[in-house]
Amino acid sequence: MIGAPPIAIARASPFGVLWRFSRPHTIIGTALSVAGLYVIAASELPGPAPAVSDLWWTLVAALTVNVFIVGLNQLEDVEIDRVNKPFLPLAAGELTRGQGRAIVAVAGLVPVVLALTQGPIELAGVLTGLLVGAAYSSPPLRLKRFPTLAALSISGVRAVVVNLVVFLHFSGGEIVAPVWALTLFVLPFGFAIAVLKDVPDAEGDRRFHIATFTLRLGPRRAVAIAIGALSAAYLAMAVAGPLVLDGVQPVVLSATHLGALALLWHWRRQTDLYDHDSYTRFYLRVWKLFFLEYLALPLACVI
Repeated sequence: MIGAPPIAIARASPFGVLWRFSRPHTIIGTALSVAGLYVIAASELPGPAPAVSDLWWTLVAALTVNVFIVGLNQLEDVEIDRVNKPFLPLAAGELTRGQGRAIVAVAGLVPVVLALTQGPIELAGVLTGLLVGAAYSSPPLRLKRFPTLAALSISGVRAVVVNLVVFLHFSGGEIVAPVWALTLFVLPFGFAIAVLKDVPDAEGDRRFHIATFTLRLGPRRAVAIAIGALSAAYLAMAVAGPLVLDGVQPVVLSATHLGALALLWHWRRQTDLYDHDSYTRFYLRVWKLFFLEYLALPLACVI
């Protein structure tokens, strides 16, 4: 309208754009994983705790690997994300492809350089994480097209690469029983996250021929499989954990896992799988349970 004042268009801050590009729930999960493993190492291993500087540089390496993996996925999936996740920076046009490639390149280079100074265990973990992330998102493999391989990629990195390799790096070559238990717990948890994340993305995945469990089985069956995997993991940790983990506070271990399982089912009953906002809340709450695991088990070890 002539004479009307111009409309101010808010511009997102560069930090805010980068933060959303890094997928914050995955960054928080990675940071808590590394910190929780450090606490377990400090409480369970004989001798002095690993140096705090070791924790810091391991965190930097792990977080940059995380940014590489999620950033590469967004670069490869811009067209899909314009349907499924139009709020992401590349899909929304807040970042150019060139800027996205630069961020991903730096996020891939930094952890390799750090790992070269930190020893062969960390180097093996960093390279494995980068290679699996590339194989998941990029041609020619693009494992995300195959639901079982996609889920194994996500759960393998979260359970095996993060838990075992990071702890080996902290310990210098020894893995204690709580970390084995944590690894076995996170395997089905990572699988469940891989299944659940695709439920609201059916439209874009269908258009671009990404054969997820949701498209093959339907959202109800896919979510039921994920909830079943999570429930089995929580029950196993609550019941078997206190029996096999010497030195871990059994009441804390059982109570936290049974409480988390009750929350999971309560949130699931509140969720409408066909309502995007309702389901998104549920999915992010499942990630909060993931965060909780790396607080609960280290707490049980310390007590």
